[in-house]
Amino acid sequence: MISPTLANMALDGIQNLLADNFRKTDKIHFVRYADDFIITGRSPELLETCVKPLIEGFLKIRGLELSEEKTMITHIDDGFNFLGFNVRKYKGKLLIKPAKSSIKSIKAKVRDYLNANKTRRTDVVIAKLNTIIRGWANYYKHAISRKIFGDLDHAFWQMVWRWSKRRHPKKSRGWVKAKYFRRIKGRDWRFMENGNPQPLILLGLTSIIRHIKIKAEVNPYDPVWADYLKTRWKRKQLLGVATRLINA
Repeated sequence: MISPTLANMALDGIQNLLADNFRKTDKIHFVRYADDFIITGRSPELLETCVKPLIEGFLKIRGLELSEEKTMITHIDDGFNFLGFNVRKYKGKLLIKPAKSSIKSIKAKVRDYLNANKTRRTDVVIAKLNTIIRGWANYYKHAISRKIFGDLDHAFWQMVWRWSKRRHPKKSRGWVKAKYFRRIKGRDWRFMENGNPQPLILLGLTSIIRHIKIKAEVNPYDPVWADYLKTRWKRKQLLGVATRLINA
């Protein structure tokens, strides 16, 4: 936890610096998470010749510098990746989706686990995969993820089907299906062996819940904000319960 905390302490002040040096017509906006941040502006020239040198000077005083590999100036219509999300405008409409690199990563993680556990008990495999998949779904359930969730469900099904057939190379496809897949609530081909406590979860059943930005001036240690934070937390808990019920 110390790394993001130190990053927040070191970079505090950038927003005020930008506000003091640019006008509203410059459309300078600042978004930060620990040491990752985005700065928007009305033109690439403004960002390159004015904003970037200002940030470099701010960082230099603190013994830091911009990462050449991660720093880029791009148009919102071309999009960019930030914290595992792809942010891009399509015909003037802003859509935030899981980044292709993150999709590739979750596929590789599931595939690698199955390849490394070819003979492990099915219930153990399902429990581990559910942990991996659920964590990924919770991270991206606030974005435009519905189609990607469905595509991943199909990809994961192909992986567990190959895993199941590989365990019984001399058995027929029908025998393998009967052993490792069940019909649950009208959905066939759910990965779940007899006696298992749970099936492989489906990303497609995850509720897409739009994130509501927290007010910038909120201080969790200030009693003035106690009711606001309590209401926000209750809403989050209720939505979490609804999601678990849908995924049951």
